[in-house]
Amino acid sequence: MISREIIVQNEVGLHARPATFFIQKANEFKSLITIARDERKVNAKSLLGVLSLGITRGTAVLLTADGPDENEALDELEALIMSNFADIE
Repeated sequence: MISREIIVQNEVGLHARPATFFIQKANEFKSLITIARDERKVNAKSLLGVLSLGITRGTAVLLTADGPDENEALDELEALIMSNFADIE
């Protein structure tokens, strides 16, 4: 199991469209992936779960992956967040 803290910097945070792309990317992996804000942790493959965290610009989130492709999963999810979802907006 591995974890990384990431600061979400895109203008709208993980709401609506960016959240959809985030969970679609998370669903490409076999590993169990969670995203946490403060003390609340949800399945990163669940749109309602991700939206329920209310992640806005400047929010620190903790991504955790556990499984056979955990490193690749976190690498790609971090890259997507750090790109400010540039490819989708």
